[in-house]
Amino acid sequence: MKAHKIQTNLSETGTLLLDQLPFEPGEAVEVIVLDREKRKSQAKDYPLRNQPLSYKDPTAPVAENDWNPAE
Repeated sequence: MKAHKIQTNLSETGTLLLDQLPFEPGEAVEVIVLDREKRKSQAKDYPLRNQPLSYKDPTAPVAENDWNPAE
């Protein structure tokens, strides 16, 4: 599956012209039109992005009681 992304604006008459697409003549394609202005910001998509991290006792063993070494 090939994909091609382009950003453009509608003309004053509300028409859209797609020119010089990287597909063969007669090839079936799917066209999806998205409104760029109303897209949610990525800050809402990833609320923890760029937040500080802190670890409590990062070197402490984890699940030490679950480990049964060969006797």
